[in-house]
Amino acid sequence: MLNEATPSSTAPGRPFLQVEGLAKSYPGTTEPVFDEVNFSIARGEFVCIIGHSGCGKTTILNVLAGLETASAGHVFMDGREVAGPSLERGVVFQGHALMPWLSVRKNIAFAVRSKWPDWDSEEVNEHVQKYVALVGLSGAIDKKPSALSGGMKQRVGIARAFAIEPKMLLLDEPFGALDALTRGTIQDELLAIVRETQQTVFMITHDVDEAVLLADKILLMSNGPQARVAEIVRNTMPRDRQRATVHHDPQYYPLRNHLVDFLVARSKDLSHGKAPAHPPTVEPGRGALADAPASVTLKAVA
Repeated sequence: MLNEATPSSTAPGRPFLQVEGLAKSYPGTTEPVFDEVNFSIARGEFVCIIGHSGCGKTTILNVLAGLETASAGHVFMDGREVAGPSLERGVVFQGHALMPWLSVRKNIAFAVRSKWPDWDSEEVNEHVQKYVALVGLSGAIDKKPSALSGGMKQRVGIARAFAIEPKMLLLDEPFGALDALTRGTIQDELLAIVRETQQTVFMITHDVDEAVLLADKILLMSNGPQARVAEIVRNTMPRDRQRATVHHDPQYYPLRNHLVDFLVARSKDLSHGKAPAHPPTVEPGRGALADAPASVTLKAVA
């Protein structure tokens, strides 16, 4: 259980989310799954975390959600310690987790009524329709999950999470089971909704290209056991990047290559607590801007 604590940073400009010294151990093991995990997220920031299986990414997300307790360390959101589940944090898992006996409308309405129990049916329905429209499913609003494709089900899960208007959205590889075309379409929809709502997002992914497209900041986890956030990579490409054109940005390949190099060549050498407790922040795309022709550079930063 996390001990009672207050954020170490008490300045007015402290981060929206602060993770301090997080660790997770299990009985019978000699080393923790991860330890000394330290990072922060600004309000409205989209952060992806990448690392090999077994480094504890999902456990970290569950601790942020309040669904699991850490062995050590603290998580603060908006100045308060996370000590259990809350409607202030919406979660979308790999599986859609829809109630099969309810329609799209009723699945989302169930979550909305949990957040605003005093709303009447008209208020709930209007709110539900707004978020169903955001994910492009207005025509399927009265269908049950059995009548939906995998991509449509995941859209419903995303709409349900956004509909409770959480302070933070937590995504555990939400597109992992989808085909490439559907995945790309929903990535675009997610980007559009996040930009419209200014939502703060923490997302697990194994897809480097997905992280480059979606994230403002990418956390690189070393291998376990005793994994850590070894590096924080800032995405310096324009925030209005599009999936169809992002690879034309001169920063794209230096950024992507940096992530791949870490996962393939460096992450395994930083297991067993060899990564720093307080990770450095790097901007691998910046050098590419300096080397690019002036016309390309102006276009990239426009």
